[in-house]
Amino acid sequence: MTIHIVTDSTCDLPASIVEKHGITVVPLYINQGDKSYLDGVNLTREEFYRLLPTFRPAPSTATPSTEVFVQTWNKLADAGAQAILSIHISEKLSATVNAARVAADQFTRIPVTVLDSSQLSLGMGFIVEKAAQLAKLGHKMEDILASLAELMKRTYVFASLKTLEYLRRSGRMNFALAHFGEFLQIKPLLHMNQGHPAAHRVRTQGRATERMMEWLNEYAPFEKLAIIHAGVQHEAEEMLERIKHFLPGGDIPIVQITPALGSHLGIGALGFACVSKENQE
Repeated sequence: MTIHIVTDSTCDLPASIVEKHGITVVPLYINQGDKSYLDGVNLTREEFYRLLPTFRPAPSTATPSTEVFVQTWNKLADAGAQAILSIHISEKLSATVNAARVAADQFTRIPVTVLDSSQLSLGMGFIVEKAAQLAKLGHKMEDILASLAELMKRTYVFASLKTLEYLRRSGRMNFALAHFGEFLQIKPLLHMNQGHPAAHRVRTQGRATERMMEWLNEYAPFEKLAIIHAGVQHEAEEMLERIKHFLPGGDIPIVQITPALGSHLGIGALGFACVSKENQE
């Protein structure tokens, strides 16, 4: 059975990986004033982060409609797909996966399995990439799902934010808390594993970096490790020099997060997506 992998634009997979594995990426929407953009299609990441401080009102995001999913899956069925595995950002962070579930209930041409990745950004990207590799090797759907369930347990995303302002502007956090945090110069840390988003607060950027290094030490050794950032390429490159020893001889990519996530996290977010190796105990 030919299984095709579908995901959404928050996966942050490089275009080369998407093309290599024939993955279909459904874009989210970025709305700014009276303009609407398709995430990763007609608004580049570089342009978005350059313009983000000037956007008034703050940009908002929207999920693809059920019709978009149905149209996407119809095209894949026309192209010969016999089943579809549609993997999306954690439902704790976005309604995208629920839109896909509603669409799957309506779609009858070929079987569609919708999976909550339990992750975001390149954490989800690593899961999507693994699904595509297994599908290409001819694995059955139940075997792919079992492998992904195990992989999700070992997948982590965590990042420090330079400011709470963008979370406040996007309506994703309590307004008073945002201003209180800025007044005290609190630096928020976001941590995601198995669909459980957690927020940690430290007083300085230095302590935020220390905490992330502690997490890296805790989750090492790694199968996969990447640096993710929002508009701070230079800081990401400096961080790369500090963490190369965690994946000796391996590739540690630097990936700028998509505008659909950057709208909420803001310029200056810097962190990691990683997959721990199996059987560390």
